[in-house]
Amino acid sequence: MRLSVLDLVPVRTDQSTADAVAAAVSLAQTADRLGFERYWVAEHHNMPAVAASSPPVMIGVLAGATERIRLGSGGVMLPNHAPLAVAEQFALLEAAFPGRIDLGIGRAPGSDPVTSWALRGAAGRDDTDVENFPQYLDDVVALMDGRGVRVPIPQQQYVLKATPAATSSARLWLLGSSMYSAQLAAAKGLPYVFAHHFSGQGTEEALAHYRSHFRPSDLLDRPTTFLTVNASVAPTTEEALAMALPNLQNMARLRTGQPLTAIDLVEDAQEAVLAPQQQAMVDAGTTRPVLGDPETAARQVRELAEHFEVDEVMLHPVGSARRGADPRRSPAREETLELLAKELL
Repeated sequence: MRLSVLDLVPVRTDQSTADAVAAAVSLAQTADRLGFERYWVAEHHNMPAVAASSPPVMIGVLAGATERIRLGSGGVMLPNHAPLAVAEQFALLEAAFPGRIDLGIGRAPGSDPVTSWALRGAAGRDDTDVENFPQYLDDVVALMDGRGVRVPIPQQQYVLKATPAATSSARLWLLGSSMYSAQLAAAKGLPYVFAHHFSGQGTEEALAHYRSHFRPSDLLDRPTTFLTVNASVAPTTEEALAMALPNLQNMARLRTGQPLTAIDLVEDAQEAVLAPQQQAMVDAGTTRPVLGDPETAARQVRELAEHFEVDEVMLHPVGSARRGADPRRSPAREETLELLAKELL
């Protein structure tokens, strides 16, 4: 089995942005040393709990600090950006770190409506960019290719490229959490990743549709997929749950319309009093992640892989920290990777 990592670059209450980035570098180095397959960073904007606002910048930082692991986006939210800009960023990353770069692309805004307007509306972009998403995918692929794209203009054919002399391209993945993404990935013959960590709903149906309707393409000759899952692993199940509690509470607040804040330390989360609806969400949330002692967690990963017929699972380590922890490290997230690697790699 292959294991990978998804990192939102979370920000705890004891961390600055610089601390959170340093902790992500340490986590990526841990994954690299342990033999994890890939390490992806997400795109979110204007969120106090998340420092990963620019995947290509974070990928460059992480690639320079690691040796062999693949680095990628999980993902770039394409409607927020011009396809040429995305293609240029990832073509340059691929040139600097050949054979190590994944370009995961999604359609969601990754932000609230006001921030979305600041990203898109202020730049003259609108909802047509969401409607044009399938074409933009094709544009990114063609622009990263060394041949470029021929743009017809009067009296000449203008060749547009993301890179002057590409010898390889970042590997493109389509990301999603709905049937739309599964249908599009199948139709375009792209590798596909379902965001199982986000809700845990619809995974089976989406993957089944993708596999049964897949059309081979120049990029891929057979269906290729894996899924993501939240994870908190510790020597005991009690400690794993304690480390996951701050994240579970933050998600409950977010889903009930409360302001998102930096992630609490474990001691503060244990003292927090939530509304009944929020507490019910926290209680329900403990049944979906990979959560427990190493043996239990490894069994859960194997069962997930077998149930969804994947040979790679991407872990989103969600553990917070206790008071007094080094703010430039994520000890619980590193421990999650260490303990699962001993069981599964």
